[in-house]
Amino acid sequence: MAQLLLIDDDLELCDLLQEYLSAEGFVVEAVHTAPQGLERARSTEHALVILDVMLPGASGFEVLRQLRQESSIPVLMLTARGDDVDRIVGLEMGADDYLAKPFNPRELVARIRAIQRRTTERTETSAAPSELLTLGDLQLDLGARCLTRSGSQIALTAVEFSLIETLLRHAGQVVSREELVRSVLGRRLTPYDRSIDVHMSSLRKKLGPAPEGQERIKTIRGLGYQLVLPATSQKAGER
Repeated sequence: MAQLLLIDDDLELCDLLQEYLSAEGFVVEAVHTAPQGLERARSTEHALVILDVMLPGASGFEVLRQLRQESSIPVLMLTARGDDVDRIVGLEMGADDYLAKPFNPRELVARIRAIQRRTTERTETSAAPSELLTLGDLQLDLGARCLTRSGSQIALTAVEFSLIETLLRHAGQVVSREELVRSVLGRRLTPYDRSIDVHMSSLRKKLGPAPEGQERIKTIRGLGYQLVLPATSQKAGER
């Protein structure tokens, strides 16, 4: 059974989630302050952290910031409903997903299981013979889970790594937002869900422009995203 760490100062909510998640096969440890949460998250005893933004002692963002300096443990943020800024900041800092309060516990379970599937796939990929995906100056080593640009490594979150892998496998093609949410986040795209767009924005910043100066990832309005082929590849295809 996967052990989860719940960091939230709402004692009633913690009791409810511990009961519900236990019935779903999880072992849940709950702590209620930022310092406690960071200490327990560092223990490496948990498979996933459920982290509230508003906490005594420090914000959930500060816990996430410190945690990301030393750990890649999956983190699901809990944010106030309608507070888009919190969601964007959390994702940009390396959270794997977010859920707005109040929420249906079934939705929380679905998000947790989606993150678990991604984590399992990453582990299986790392154990498999290494595969390289190359486009222009970008090279993605799936076994080592490493992206380099002109030989220099770029630090990516787990979601960003899955995003660039999907785009590289479909380079030059338009990949819909629905497909990206399904393949990268492991769930359905729902109305007003902008999480994939935030992850994509962060990935764009890290990749920077192509050597020719053009943007690497195009937004195709109403359709999705496209990883642009290098200018040399486009010219070769035209001949």
